[in-house]
Amino acid sequence: MRTKMGYFLVGGIAVVLALFVLEPLLQHSSSLFGSSRNTVGSIDGEEIKYEEFNPKVEQSVAQFKQQYGGSVNAQMQAMAVDNAWQSEVASKLLTKEYARLGLSISGDELFDLLQGKNPSPLIVQYFGNQQTGQVDRSAVLSSLKAQQKDPKLKQQWDMLQAEIEKQALQQKYVNLVRNSVYVTSLEANDEYSNRNKLANFKFVNLDYSSILDAAVKLTDADYQAYYDANKKRFDNPNETRGFEYVHFSIKPTAADSAVVKTQIEKLAADFRTTPNDSLFAANNSDVKVPYTYIAKGKLDPAVDSVIFNYPAGSYYGPVLSGNSYKLVKVIDTRFSPDSVKASHILIDPTKVGGEAAAFKMADSLKSLAQGGSNFGELAKKYSVDGSKDKGGDLGTFARNTMVAEFENAAFNGKTGDIKVVKSQFGIHVIKIEKQIGSSRVAKLAYIEKSLTPSSKTRDAAYKKAINFLNEVKAANFSSLAQQKGYTVAVADKITPTQGYAPGLDSPRPLIRDAYEAEKGDVLPQVYTMEDGFVVAHLTDVKTKGQLSLEDVKKQIQPMVMNAVKAKLLTDKINKALTGTSSIDQVASKLGKTVTPVQNMVFANPIIPGLAQENKVVGTVFGSQVGKLSKPVAGEKGVYVFVVDVFANPAPIDNMFKQKETMLLGITQRSLGAAFQALQDKSEIKDNRVKFY
Repeated sequence: MRTKMGYFLVGGIAVVLALFVLEPLLQHSSSLFGSSRNTVGSIDGEEIKYEEFNPKVEQSVAQFKQQYGGSVNAQMQAMAVDNAWQSEVASKLLTKEYARLGLSISGDELFDLLQGKNPSPLIVQYFGNQQTGQVDRSAVLSSLKAQQKDPKLKQQWDMLQAEIEKQALQQKYVNLVRNSVYVTSLEANDEYSNRNKLANFKFVNLDYSSILDAAVKLTDADYQAYYDANKKRFDNPNETRGFEYVHFSIKPTAADSAVVKTQIEKLAADFRTTPNDSLFAANNSDVKVPYTYIAKGKLDPAVDSVIFNYPAGSYYGPVLSGNSYKLVKVIDTRFSPDSVKASHILIDPTKVGGEAAAFKMADSLKSLAQGGSNFGELAKKYSVDGSKDKGGDLGTFARNTMVAEFENAAFNGKTGDIKVVKSQFGIHVIKIEKQIGSSRVAKLAYIEKSLTPSSKTRDAAYKKAINFLNEVKAANFSSLAQQKGYTVAVADKITPTQGYAPGLDSPRPLIRDAYEAEKGDVLPQVYTMEDGFVVAHLTDVKTKGQLSLEDVKKQIQPMVMNAVKAKLLTDKINKALTGTSSIDQVASKLGKTVTPVQNMVFANPIIPGLAQENKVVGTVFGSQVGKLSKPVAGEKGVYVFVVDVFANPAPIDNMFKQKETMLLGITQRSLGAAFQALQDKSEIKDNRVKFY
């Protein structure tokens, strides 16, 4: 202790100084002993640090970019964050559950998964033949031996082995859950009956709409009675916030439009005299249209409907369509195939001694193919593309699918041609197997100029927004907006990590501030959207868990109204039932007609022409034939009915198949339910809103 006391003292002083310096930064976060500022969340006390979590988010974002073409909007970003979070929660909860259940992967099992007779799907993916699915075990063994001398390869194998063990444990857990569920013969019979037993009945109903809302006065007791009877409906699984906002648009003004019109008219004059149409268009257009042949249906409808009728050398525009001016020159038109089936051999110049050598090799392969050599075999031997295992077969593709050089060769040639072209991927030897269809295509030099707001317009919109923010108070947000002629919009039930909000294209900064604010606060800044500026006011905070009556009062008002109307209509039907013995007599007293229903099944409780009436149809199947029912309050109104007949189905002819079908659905639900139970029994803290 004596030797280390100095370190404790120094450490203590450092902590005090740190708290003093960082106090302004900590004022919006939790206490010293709460979650730290770099903690994204925690699961049963195990913290998830930002520096560990964010790379997983970035990986998820990269997957979205690859899947959707390189751009990720606010909603996709939020989905990527959510995917990473759900994966993290699942990993930590399931790892604990595996340990609790005693699930593990033995050395023998791991050996079998890596190089035995039952290889992991990941081993099949990396070392398997794509056509046969057979694993090249010699390649696996060679790679395993090579890792001993290659640190980078060893790291890759360590990651792969960890993922293989993880997948194997998951499969064991899935099998454990699956084997714990079963279907009894009684359950199978009930399900079969619910889907096949038929009921014919007649009913009379009084619709809730027959009583005007204005004629009903709702009391606090009415709200309380409905709330108490339906409390389970008001469990809030996640904290939500609601806010109202004013959007200050930055749409182009008439003056902005006039400026763009002047620009496009000047461009039109220069366009007619430029020596290089395609370069001029590429340099001056806000929208890039590939300088290649395109088919009808790819352009703005206003352009598309006329341009394919123009001869080469014609000009179109400038014409205002939608939110932009269009200016087009038709370079060429022709008839061209709608799609092409082709094969290719791809040569990588860096692997054969340079571009000249690659072209020489391509010409040789072309000559061999033209001389009768099998193109598919040549592709398998010489191509570096993934299609080589299929003999270079690329299948059938339409225009705008391949890179321009490849597409031009495939669509401009004819069936049977073999061509050599260069693209960004290397040197291609292309064989045109088949050309399908024929339609007019056009090569265009295309210019589009969007109507965009000027800086003056943006500044004016921002000035309005900042003036409103400085003037508005929580109590007068709506009234001041109305006084100034602004429209107030509402965004309700917004979750902490939500990537969208009604009417807002980039809402994340606003949502983050909403979760730092108190109910009633005007949020502290003007928020920038793509099409304007926003000032917002936090109107609602619903915490996780049981919502109070006050929280849901506005939401349940229509249901409470129907519940009160149901009592009034039930009294009316009960009076009509007094002294009557048939449904026709009841209908006569109520001034209604009797409606027959044929072949109703319990599993599909939709009354034709009305609504899905679960309670009514459920009561029908629990009634006696020929007995006049009591009033039943449904979704659309109050009903009274009489069952004419039940038609029972024939006995189940294959009980095993019935159970098997039911078990499949139950098993799928049980897996989700098991994971949900793990989450419900865990303490999960989610602080992502502070970071994303």
